[in-house]
This record gives sequence, C-alpha cells and structure tokens, in this order.
Amino acid sequence: MGAAPRHKIRRRRLSEELTAQLRKYIIDHDLKPGDPLLTEREMVERFGVSHTVVREATKALDFLGIIDATPRRGMVLDKFDFDRVSDYFGFHFALSDYPKDKLLKSRAVIEAGALPYTMEEMKRNPTLYPRLRDLAEAAPERGDAADQRWIEYDIAFHRGLVAASDLTPLASFCDLLQAFFHKFRPVMGSVRGDSETHCRIVEELRAGHLEAATELLRSHLSFYERGKQ
Repeated sequence: MGAAPRHKIRRRRLSEELTAQLRKYIIDHDLKPGDPLLTEREMVERFGVSHTVVREATKALDFLGIIDATPRRGMVLDKFDFDRVSDYFGFHFALSDYPKDKLLKSRAVIEAGALPYTMEEMKRNPTLYPRLRDLAEAAPERGDAADQRWIEYDIAFHRGLVAASDLTPLASFCDLLQAFFHKFRPVMGSVRGDSETHCRIVEELRAGHLEAATELLRSHLSFYERGKQ
C-alpha cells in the first residue's frame, strides 16, 4: 500500500489551515467518537507542516472538544459537547462589531423558529408550562429597566423559551442573547412591559395558538428595531 498523498499547505496561518484540513479529514472519513485520528507524525508527513504547527492545530481542536488528546491513547475523536463551547459564542459576538440589525434578525430567527417545537413539548410535558410561567413572572421590581437585574431576567426567560423546544444545539446559540443585550442596553430604558408580554406568549403557546405567540414575539422584538439607532 502506497504512502498517503501529501497535501501541502501554503497559507499564512498554517495552524488554522491545518485545523480546517483536519475537520475535512474527519468528515471525509466519517469518523465517530472514539475513532483514532492521524498521529502527529502522520499529520506532519501528510500535510507537510512542522510538529509545532500540528500541536497548535490539535490543541485548538482539543479545546473545542472535537478531539481528545491523551498521552496513552493518542488523539481520538471526542463526543462533542455543544455546551462546552456555547459560552464563547456570546463572548465572540460581544467583542465583534456585528451590525445591530443582523443581531436582531439572528435572534428573531432563533426564537421564532423554536416556538413550534416549544409548543409541542408543552403538550407532551406538563411541567413546562409552570416552569415558563415562573420565568415570565420573575421580573424584578419596577425601576431602571436597563439595570443588570432586568437584563438577567430577560435573558433567562428567552433562553428558557428556546430551551423548552428540546433542540439542544439551537438552545446553545442563545448565548447570542448576552451580546444582544450588551449592544442594546442603552435603549432598554422603557422595556417595562416585557413581563406581561412574556406571560402572554406562554399562555398562547399553552393554548396552541402558534401564530398569536409568534406575532407577540416578533412585536416584542420590534421594539429594539425601532430603538437600534
């Protein structure tokens, strides 16, 4: 059996390019959790990079939970845990200068898209309604709606609404909310009807009125659209 073909990499950031090549290798070879990855020597020979580049690339994949590198087992594909990296989504969005309208549209897609599944889960699981209702009613006392307590309440409700859909990967993206509220904090001073709207959304979902719940949610989010400038 001949030697594996060499795939030379000629990019400025070699470790990033190698990471992309390794992701492609995993997909192309249909590797599953527990399957061995190429050894460090094999990566050096296959991709024509140094041992230092290989270690940088595999350290990044290990950090993301894609591979598990241990001294005795070598490098094997890990069982990916979305929650392991979800905290960094919000951090990334907060640091990046994304236009506010794109954050708004992304949030609307995530939350409105989850509502049908949340409604179905509420029918199957009678404990969801009281849990969502409790989240909706947990608003802090009247005061400055832009203070941290109010922001934490709003994040908890909307994250709970999406999490109730039982779509775990989608719920992980709710850390986008952290960045959303960071960007829109200056225009949150008059968001005092949120708790009432939250309760109405939950009640409409409980009654099976998906269209009404979706309209309430979109109208709720449109406040930020009007105040984003």
